[in-house]
Amino acid sequence: MPDTAPTAPSTATSTQKAPNGVPLDFKHPLDPLTPDEIVAVSFAVRHYTAAQTDVKAIKFITSYLLPPPKKAVLAYLGIPLVPGGQPEPQTTIVRKAEVDFLDVVNGRSYNVILSFQNSKWTVDTFELLPGTVHPQISVEELIDCERIVRGNAQIQKLAKDVGILPEQIFCDGWSIGYDERFPQHRRIQQALVFARFSEHDNLYAHPMDFVPIIDAHTEEVLHVDFPLHYKQTPSSPRLPVPTTEPPPLSTDSLEYAQRGRIPPPRKAFDFLPDLMKKTAEDYKPRTDIKPLHIVQPEGVSFKMNGNELEWQKWKMHISFTHREGIALSTITYNDNGEVRPIFYRLSLAEMVVPYGAPEYPHPRKFAFDAGEYGMGTMANELSLGCDCLGQIHYLPGCFVAHDGSSINIKNVICIHEEDSGVLWKHTDYRPGGRSQTVRRRRLVVSMVCTLANYEYVWNYFFYQDGSIEFEIRLTGILQVYVSQDGEPSPYGVTVAPNVNAQNHQHLFSVRVDPMVDGLYNTVVESDIIPLPDAPTGSASNYAGNAFISQDNVLKTETARPYDFEKERRWRITNPARKHYSSGRDVGYVVGMKGGVTPMMARPDGWAAKRAAFITRPFWVVQDVEGDKGGRMWPSGKYVPQTREEPGDSVGQWVKGQKNVDNEDILVYLTVGTTHIPRPEDWPVMPVEHLSVTFRPQSFFKLNPSMDVPGVRDQHSVPAFPANEGNGHACPC
Repeated sequence: MPDTAPTAPSTATSTQKAPNGVPLDFKHPLDPLTPDEIVAVSFAVRHYTAAQTDVKAIKFITSYLLPPPKKAVLAYLGIPLVPGGQPEPQTTIVRKAEVDFLDVVNGRSYNVILSFQNSKWTVDTFELLPGTVHPQISVEELIDCERIVRGNAQIQKLAKDVGILPEQIFCDGWSIGYDERFPQHRRIQQALVFARFSEHDNLYAHPMDFVPIIDAHTEEVLHVDFPLHYKQTPSSPRLPVPTTEPPPLSTDSLEYAQRGRIPPPRKAFDFLPDLMKKTAEDYKPRTDIKPLHIVQPEGVSFKMNGNELEWQKWKMHISFTHREGIALSTITYNDNGEVRPIFYRLSLAEMVVPYGAPEYPHPRKFAFDAGEYGMGTMANELSLGCDCLGQIHYLPGCFVAHDGSSINIKNVICIHEEDSGVLWKHTDYRPGGRSQTVRRRRLVVSMVCTLANYEYVWNYFFYQDGSIEFEIRLTGILQVYVSQDGEPSPYGVTVAPNVNAQNHQHLFSVRVDPMVDGLYNTVVESDIIPLPDAPTGSASNYAGNAFISQDNVLKTETARPYDFEKERRWRITNPARKHYSSGRDVGYVVGMKGGVTPMMARPDGWAAKRAAFITRPFWVVQDVEGDKGGRMWPSGKYVPQTREEPGDSVGQWVKGQKNVDNEDILVYLTVGTTHIPRPEDWPVMPVEHLSVTFRPQSFFKLNPSMDVPGVRDQHSVPAFPANEGNGHACPC
């Protein structure tokens, strides 16, 4: 095994260390930084640091576009702020970049803002961050964690004691989560350790029984934790100690656990077909699957202009970001010649995965996969014909490496069309009646991210009826820990012999920056309830069947619970425009039934203290723009090693009680899934999915997809021609 790791992970395509030329102008004000720009920005930061500061060496962590003010972008694109209004006059847009880096000598963190003026990048602000503030953990730091652990003599001895060689030691670096035993100013990771017995062996089948803690800056192993294990008693499973609280660092961790060493399970559970042929019992690939091809003989129906897309009356800007992965901006719909804005920006802003095992040290496992690591930096290069089927257009992405070069992912965002069943249909059942069937086409904008063991698939669907859906698919490998022979698993499931997968949740925060027919919007909460004070037999409700939709306008910043009994829903409206027939304010309804999930952690527990967004499914705040943009991150900009919710987070914003009625607002939606592992999730989990929808309500005059033609697919044929007719001749 090599001692040093390459800069780029296997999910990336290439690196670029020098600019091929710096663009003198942007094509769209929201275009992400290009590889050339990232390298040029890095050079400007290095030059400034060397000339103006006493910082001797730096390690880049992030480098990305600092978006222009919202109103400036809308003016540039000619989008008015109010329905029926004129766009505001254009103003000069200066392209800006924001950088976080570490001082290699003392480990302190810095934030830098630069602007591109007079054909070069210039430093505007240079800020030393507080000592307890840490930028996100880079891909290279995660790779380095494994090298540090594998090369440590103490770790090698611990591995040898259970029959594992140094070259067989592998680990996933995780943020420390929450552990007050370690000083907050140190840049710390916990290492979840596994053994690997061949080059591409599924290492997660071989979890080890200890958890090292490392300092990513000094590359020291600071401590090794030995997790507690359960014993079955006549009444219930019991730990060997009376508390789940972590012991002091001065305590011998193995002695405290009151157990011997536990060797990793050796049985292989591979997922690569060539390895499964050798290691899986009775493995034989299926041979009864016939080819299924997706063909568009006349090409695709969408058009691309750089990062800007047009399809079926939709228009939007698509951007790669290091943190959110995909950001969709300036989403509009052409309603019979009127370009109507719907969303200014739509993205996944944060997610957290709290695990449910209370015994030390497992409660530290609640990863903020966006804020601590970054979805974009963990994104895969997608494979044509595997990850994406049909006629595909890809967009690239890039992010900064420690040395300031650009790590490039060539095919990171996939764009394609797909059939999605029936869009609408009706048959006049009377004799001689006619019918009409229209197939539903949807546009897909997608990305796949690998967060160590887990994979997430992000799908943004756009439909011809003016609806939008954000779908999250979860797959990959369960995060597991070794168990003893016959050990009970009260907070998880033994998915394979000596392999324990703990209960956990995946909770996501979807950031919605609406501009429904303009920038100034309102949120209306609707409860569906039986007609109040009208029992069955009463004059107003004789049959007992009456129910109504009861509306409540949210006036100030707030967080709202979901109410299943009342079929609670929210819609984002524009009070300045009403539907010609319903008389209601134009709007979009937020559909959360496909993803709303209650938080299982205690409200005052570690996870909720750091991630208040998981305590409620719906948040609305006023957007407040400053020198570094608007309100963005529901758990704060700097997430690693926080111990309380930062001031720049949604839980703190709502305390301001700012007006959100007919204002420039932001909505944060919390959705998720509770995962009680199954043996059928092992060794790789079949896809689980959840979704959020946005559907027009009193926005369009009528069904906007009435003009979609019904086309009979001439390539559709009977499955068994000898036994079947041609089916009813549909007049579509």
